[in-house]
Amino acid sequence: MSNLPLYRDPWAKRDAWRRHAVFSNRAMFRNIFPGFGIAVVAFTAYVIADNIFADSHKQESAHH
Repeated sequence: MSNLPLYRDPWAKRDAWRRHAVFSNRAMFRNIFPGFGIAVVAFTAYVIADNIFADSHKQESAHH
């Protein structure tokens, strides 16, 4: 007798994409917010720059 399994799924090739790494839960959650990291960095830089500018502007207006 051959080593073939007793049950051979005729649709196995068509369902193989479901087990691909791109469709795993980890990949789905990692890519749920694709630009979130860049947005956090940009917003943090904006807040820091705004605070520095506001402090320097406040000091200049206090002298006049």
